[in-house]
Amino acid sequence: MNASLVSQDIVLEPVDNSRLANLCGQFDEHLRQIERRLNVEIASRGNRFRVTGKPGAAETGRDVLRSLFKITMNERLDAERVHFCLQESVMPNGKTAKAESNAHADGDNIFTIQTRRKLVHARGENQRAYLQSIHDHDLAFGIGPAGTGKTYLAVASAIDALENEQVRRIVLVRPAVEAGERLGFLPGDMSQKVDPFLRPMYDALFEMLGAEQVARLIEKNIIEVAPLAFMRGRSLNDSFVILDEAQNTSVAQMKMFLTRIGFGSRSVVTGDITQIDLPSGQQCGLKNAMKILADVKGVGFTFFTPGDVVRHELVQRIVEAYEADGSGDDA
Repeated sequence: MNASLVSQDIVLEPVDNSRLANLCGQFDEHLRQIERRLNVEIASRGNRFRVTGKPGAAETGRDVLRSLFKITMNERLDAERVHFCLQESVMPNGKTAKAESNAHADGDNIFTIQTRRKLVHARGENQRAYLQSIHDHDLAFGIGPAGTGKTYLAVASAIDALENEQVRRIVLVRPAVEAGERLGFLPGDMSQKVDPFLRPMYDALFEMLGAEQVARLIEKNIIEVAPLAFMRGRSLNDSFVILDEAQNTSVAQMKMFLTRIGFGSRSVVTGDITQIDLPSGQQCGLKNAMKILADVKGVGFTFFTPGDVVRHELVQRIVEAYEADGSGDDA
């Protein structure tokens, strides 16, 4: 054996063939997924496992197997669940204990949000810091690459606030900025042309509430999904307002949005400053806000990194490759 490699042995108890099969996956696909991600080798015999690799990787592999085995008590594992467990294991301070909070009167942890259709967990230190920032500030910014959960967690927080009667409505906003394509050549009226820009926010709502419930809430105007241009002249009271894809706002648009915040309202602004689709020479409203509001009381900032990506592991590698190359940066 290579002298730089070590082995970690683990015995999983109680011996339960059904749970062990769940852990390993069909044809040991879950074990192979762990091996690829951590660059280790896993040998198994019954409930005994040996993880071989570089010292840190072997220890992480051992811990992941233990964590996944605990999960098998209540869940059927799939590739996505294994990926999330791996993702948390390699995030900085990923094992930080989840602090309790008085966010809800019943003492629930603010890092776990129960929506109508699913339980949403914060994964990793930055996601937990983000949810804490949303809870603690009337205006919270989530800034970082795609796939880090910025919009998803903001929508979950909005649903949580609505269902706990902290706000009376949810307003989801996006700038309708063309990313190389021309809206004018698309068929349909303005509503049909703008709808694709808002689709990611609908997707999050559907996943957490179900399409029928979302449709009812939209019909009652309890949930509103609209382009940023429709916000001019409005004052939003008792609302949870999310501005998504804020890197595509101009300075004037950002100022306009931020001054819509009314009494009893909370706002979350999300964006990725490496994916700006504004016309050449136009200043980015998100970058400008980051500078101007950095020290303003009541405003919170959370910055995500490629290591926080919780989508397919390939997405993280893609983000890191573009970041290293610099070709995706805004001039």
